[in-house]
This record gives sequence, C-alpha cells and structure tokens, in this order.
Amino acid sequence: MLNDLQRIRIDDYDYPLPEERIARYPMARRDKSQLLALRGDRITDHRFCDLPTLLPQDTLLLFNDTRVIHARLFFKKETGATIEVFCLEPHKMAISEAFEQRQRCTWTCFIGNNKKWKSDPLTLNYQLSTTNFQLTATRREAVGNAWIVDFEWTGGASFAEVIEAAGVIPLPPYMNRQAEASDSERYQTVYAHHDGSVAAPTAGLHFTPEVFRSLATKGIETEYITLHVGAGTFKPVSSNTIGEHVMHVEPVRVTADNLRRIVSHSGKPLVAVGTTTVRTLESLFWFGVQLQHNPGLDHMHIRQWIPYTLDSQGLTHAQAYGNILRWMDRRGTDTLDGATQLMIAPGYRYRVINGLVTNFHQPKSTLLLLVSALVGDRWHEVYRHALDHGYRFLSYGDSCLFLP
Repeated sequence: MLNDLQRIRIDDYDYPLPEERIARYPMARRDKSQLLALRGDRITDHRFCDLPTLLPQDTLLLFNDTRVIHARLFFKKETGATIEVFCLEPHKMAISEAFEQRQRCTWTCFIGNNKKWKSDPLTLNYQLSTTNFQLTATRREAVGNAWIVDFEWTGGASFAEVIEAAGVIPLPPYMNRQAEASDSERYQTVYAHHDGSVAAPTAGLHFTPEVFRSLATKGIETEYITLHVGAGTFKPVSSNTIGEHVMHVEPVRVTADNLRRIVSHSGKPLVAVGTTTVRTLESLFWFGVQLQHNPGLDHMHIRQWIPYTLDSQGLTHAQAYGNILRWMDRRGTDTLDGATQLMIAPGYRYRVINGLVTNFHQPKSTLLLLVSALVGDRWHEVYRHALDHGYRFLSYGDSCLFLP
C-alpha cells in the first residue's frame, strides 16, 4: 500500500485557480461567507450561519484553539536596510515556556534580506503601556534554510507580550499584500487561546458567537484541542510524486479531558473543524496504536508514513485513545505534548472523524490530498462547482462541509 501511495502524482491534484478568486480580504461578517455542503452524493449551497442546521444530531464538533502570533519582526538598520525575522518555533524549548520568558529566549527563524545582516545584533523599539522598550536579535548558526536567533529585551514583559507589540501578523504569501490593523483580529478565530501558530486554522475563521449559540440550541457539543500551525503548511509539493515530499513537523497538545470527551462520544458523529484538527485527531489514534505495540514509549512523534506501515491491530479510536489515557496516568500527567508529520493522502482510512469543515485549498497541496482521502475523486466536482458558483478561495475564502 505504501508504495502505491508514494507513487501518487501531485499533478493529478491540480486545478485552475484564477488569481481573482483568491480572497485577499475576509467577508465583512464572518458567518455570512458561503458554505458548500457535500452530504452523501448531493452538493448544496448555503451561508456559513446555516451550519448548525446541516450537522447531524448529536454531533461533537472539534476545534483547533491555537492562536496566531505576530511572528514577523522588521528590524531597520542604520543603513536603511530592513531585515525581516520570521519566528518559526522556539529552539530547544516548549512553546508555552518560550512565551513565558521575560528577558531572553532563542527561536528558529526565517530571515528576509539576510545578506544585509552582517554579524552585528539588530534592535527594534516597541511600546507597552505607552512606555518604549527595545528588542535585540542576534543571529547564530544556520539550520537548513532557517537560522537560530537569540532575542533579548528590556521591560520585563513576557515574550508573548513583546512579540504581540513588536511584530506583525503573518498573512499567507498568496494574499500578495501587507498585513493591516484589522488582520490582527480577522486572521484569528474567535476562540483562539494558545499562542504558537504562524498561520491560522482557517476553517475556524467563519465561526461567530451567534453560530456557537445556534450550535448549542441544536444540542451540538464542542471540544478544543491544539495544533500549532507551522509555515510548512504553505509548502507546495514540488516533487512529481508525494513519496518524495517531506511533511513538516507541528506540535500538538491535548488533555486527558479532551481524550475522555471524545471516547465518551464514540458511536456518534465526530466532525473536525479544519485540516489541522483532523491531523491531530488521527495522529492521536496512531500514537495509541504505537502504545499497543510498545507501552514504554516516552514521547509522541507521528512520522508521515506510520499509518501505512504499522498494523492498527483492529483498534477503534476509543481503544487507541484509552491506551494514551493509561500512558498519561502512568506518567502522572493530564497533558500530552507531542508532534506530528502525518501525511493523509488518498488510500488513507480515517479512524476518528466522520466529517470535516474546511476551506478551499491550494492546487497541488497536501491539504487537497487530505480532502481527497475523505471524499475521493468527488473533490473535482466540489471544486468545479465552487468555481462555477462564485466561491472565494484559500485562507480568507469560503468553506465546505463534507459529510461523505
């Protein structure tokens, strides 16, 4: 099976996307975006505020509550040159711990205009509570196409506060514009909680307090887990086949209460909001399978081809999650911090979710492969319908509900 999957041609997941169909700005009201629903074999058109009426009774809706950080820092040199430092992830430190630092921390970063940065540290002034402070960046060694950067700052604020004040929200490159003040709110879900992403879990951008009230009225429950979205989410598949593509690593965090809630909902519909939520839930299943094989594992890291090489031993997701709960209990913790590189592609059999709320994805992307694994070749029909009926595409675009 793995060999067949690795031979999948990425050109088979291409489609024509005119530039003018890429949404550069969000709708004035989040829940008035369009919603395409594929339920069984039928495609229907709606507004996002209709979502609660389209979901099956007793659905548990699962969200990714990561929060996008102001990851882009622009340092101005005395020569006039501007150096962009794009914070990707903390270096040898958990994200939550890095954001709590109050004097210095180290990150892996992309650097724009790197040739203009000699060996001297860069400084950036920022303001907190009307007081000016200074952030200093010192470049260290290269790591692949990124760099290790040491940050130090004055004022005693947490790094979370510093980057919020000094940085800029990182819009996707395909928007072809600079971030504006409104993006700090709109390129963020209304339920964002845990700092750490450099890209939004965009399926969640459509939800409003009014939609959540409608969901509650219908008896649809909600649950929140965390995957911090990395810059690799925009990485195109540049190889001819997906077997040559290396998936990026993203950190995940779930609690024992999350797992127990999902297990208690077994036998009822589980619908994920966004591809990042899907990858978290399915990765957890495979960690539970790994624990079935080896209960002594000391951490979770799901590599991209594990589902295609590891015997699931017929486990249900409830049984796999039960393995994780027992593992957490033995370790005396109620929180699991792990990482995933999971590649979901046609041929993958979903073990946890029954449905998906998601946006329209880029041609030839791993996200489109994930959708195809759920709905098969019908993705062609769905995307053709969206293009023919005026839907807006990508991060600030419209959405889909898949209940195959």
